Amino acid sequence: MLTQFKMVAPSFANSLEELTDVIYASKKLEGSVFSACLAIKQSILNGGKLISCGNGGSAADALHLSEELVGRFKAERRSLPAICLNADVTAITCIGNDYGFDAIYSRQLQGLGKPGDVLVGFSTSGNSPNIIKAFEQARRQNIITVYLGGKNGGVLKGTCDYEIIIPSNTTARIQEMHTVILHQWLEELDITDWSTLNY
Repeated sequence: MLTQFKMVAPSFANSLEELTDVIYASKKLEGSVFSACLAIKQSILNGGKLISCGNGGSAADALHLSEELVGRFKAERRSLPAICLNADVTAITCIGNDYGFDAIYSRQLQGLGKPGDVLVGFSTSGNSPNIIKAFEQARRQNIITVYLGGKNGGVLKGTCDYEIIIPSNTTARIQEMHTVILHQWLEELDITDWSTLNY
């Protein structure tokens, strides 16, 4: 019977306490969160689009960000241009098979991205080779780069136009804060006046 087993993971209360500590430490990132949001907004107003990518749980964050822009978050507004590079399993498996897993995002970006677009890459460690290569490709194409990371920032630290590195070594807490940040962006983009877009 299940009653014979005891929980060995940290308690729910302990997880909440850890998250609260991370939230408090992350308050210093407010300026970076705001600046990245302005860059996304300006890109779309200039006719660009948001492109996102990540791996595992971070792939879910990348999907969440893009789908809320094309659909909607809370407010009724026009659809906004966004693409998630980890959404197309046929592209991922084709590129992975022909060029290797490290190229699954950079290859898509080469074909889909244009100068003035924004690439938002999620990597809790900052060391994911396919995210690193995507940002390298973005710079070659004059695409604005926004990095959401954690821990010590990894290889990607200091390489992007905008970076938001969550002060935690726990992957779950980093991803939870990434969700808070993307929701903050969506709140702002929901209430933006998009009437100047002519498409």
